Amino acid sequence: MAEFIPLKEKYNSEAVAALKKEFNYTNPHEVPKIVKIVINMGVSEGSRNYEVLEKHANELAAIVGQKPVITKAKKSISNFKLREGMPIGAKVTLRGATMYNFLYKLVNIVLPKLRDFRGLPVNSFDGRGNYTFGLTEQIVFPEIRPDQAKRVQGMDITIVTTAKTDVEAKKLLEFVGFPFKKN
Repeated sequence: MAEFIPLKEKYNSEAVAALKKEFNYTNPHEVPKIVKIVINMGVSEGSRNYEVLEKHANELAAIVGQKPVITKAKKSISNFKLREGMPIGAKVTLRGATMYNFLYKLVNIVLPKLRDFRGLPVNSFDGRGNYTFGLTEQIVFPEIRPDQAKRVQGMDITIVTTAKTDVEAKKLLEFVGFPFKKN
């Protein structure tokens, strides 16, 4: 998979200088950067039907270009007919070039393709500079053909940054190209 240098170069040339100026950083290592992206697919039906979980894990692998890890239940919950150790989802952690490739695809191809999209919610920061949002269907990615997807499955995407505050993280993500809702 080829690396999308423009996104990383844009961060290095424009975002670093602008963030240094806006937040009065003296050291270039103080400037927040994106560390990793974690994508989680919680497949509730996976505990009863492993083939469904495997299918969604393969779709996730096609989307990100990396093999996901099957997550298992940490404790038993009788109301959900769930026992400890049952497979309940798939997750993948992206770093480096793979992370920038996914970020580029997400911002430039997937988010504009969403129906009735008016921007990402601004209140999804965790207080420590990390941002989490969800997508309701996997078929918005170009790697998944809608006619082959038997079941629509959502996913949670978490962007982990080195920012100390939500304001710094929001500015960083705006420079990368994230379309946030206008108040």
